[in-house]
Amino acid sequence: VPELLALVGEVAAEQLERSACHDPRGVSAALRVCFTRLMKSEKEAFGQQLSLLVERISRQAAEGQDTSASNGELLLRLHSQFPGDIGCFSIYFLNLVRLQPGEAMFVAANEPHAYLQGDCVECMACSDNTVRAGLSPKFIDVLTLCEMLNYTPAPSSSKIFPAVQSPLDPCVFLYDPPVSDFTLMRIEIPSSIKLYLVSAVDSASILLVIRGAAVGTSTAAAADMTLCRGSVLFISANESISLRLSSPDGMLLFRACCL
Repeated sequence: VPELLALVGEVAAEQLERSACHDPRGVSAALRVCFTRLMKSEKEAFGQQLSLLVERISRQAAEGQDTSASNGELLLRLHSQFPGDIGCFSIYFLNLVRLQPGEAMFVAANEPHAYLQGDCVECMACSDNTVRAGLSPKFIDVLTLCEMLNYTPAPSSSKIFPAVQSPLDPCVFLYDPPVSDFTLMRIEIPSSIKLYLVSAVDSASILLVIRGAAVGTSTAAAADMTLCRGSVLFISANESISLRLSSPDGMLLFRACCL
């Protein structure tokens, strides 16, 4: 991508290319240099190169050329949503991941990511240091982001992990990341089940209703709880919830807790 090369510089780009071929341990340092040079580009410089890139990809697409080598379709979509945003160039540093229903991915601390399209359930550890540098209307802090990032390269497949069906409840599928901060449960209750018990666990948890409807009862609630799509419940530690399903197509819930 010549427009990206113009911002990163030939010296940094050649260092990255050499590291990728002959020095795997040096790739992280080379990536840091390239990404930092991009993100610290003067606004006029990256604006000019981004305009040239968008014009080139738009022209190639109009002529029916294949723009996949430059992630052309994604670039044009992001630029239409965030025109002139330097984050449009970030697609050349990150893996493009297409998650299928039921799949999950784990993003460790200091790993950059951006949600581009579709719906997902996100669960994260308690944090007050979310840092952004592009593709966002929120506060931008480029210097802090460039300093804190983990630049270790990895294929997208290493971040994806499947749900594991609970041996104690066939309706429960566990997403258990390699950290102790949280576990996510996907609870799929089929239409054949009209009474379901959300079992107690040793930690507080949050229950989110994605599909279906039910009336819930618990020893901690003063009255019955009417649950439907979008309902959210806080469940205390060691508290269970009894559900009487009223929807004909079952229920889909997500529960975040610590196990």
